[in-house]
Amino acid sequence: PSDHILKHIFLANSLVLLSKGIPQTMISFGWNNFLEDHGCKFLFYIHRVAREVCLSSTCLLSIFQAITIIPSKSRWAELKARVPKYIGPLCFLCWVVLFFGNILVPLKVTGPKRIKNITLSSFGYCFGSLLHPITSSLYAAIHAFIDMMCLGLLVWTSSSMVLYLYSHRQQVKYIHSSRHISRLSPEKKATQNILILVCAFVL
Repeated sequence: PSDHILKHIFLANSLVLLSKGIPQTMISFGWNNFLEDHGCKFLFYIHRVAREVCLSSTCLLSIFQAITIIPSKSRWAELKARVPKYIGPLCFLCWVVLFFGNILVPLKVTGPKRIKNITLSSFGYCFGSLLHPITSSLYAAIHAFIDMMCLGLLVWTSSSMVLYLYSHRQQVKYIHSSRHISRLSPEKKATQNILILVCAFVL
């Protein structure tokens, strides 16, 4: 199941890099007005969807990992058997929801060839038009809420894993003799990886 989520994260990250990286590279070579109106709408739409799929899939991966390492006596232990079969549908649902959730993005973007004042083009290759203030504020609030919810879940699940690994290390320390426990135990390594990843991702 985690491999399935990682495939979605890889696909989403690749789309983010392609939809943002290729146009920015072309601008650096001086090709500012290379996109038509439809190209601008498509690139911005794909970039926004892929970015949010990456965030939600990373959050889903963190939740799955937290469920995987919880002890069998926990009240959440029964989720271990159920969660794997829902991973595929959840990943697919992320794409569908975010495809429809970003439907306003193409309406806000226009190709630079459609306007006379090229200095108004955002990023040098597309022009962003403003929506009605109420619509724009509502749209921004909804997407900010989704981002904050995903980041909150990511921090919560990562903190849960760190706490569980710490308590597990304390238990193991008394079972094994001190000569078999290295200073950098597997629990410590996993904790460091979790903290580095979650801090980098949140920042």
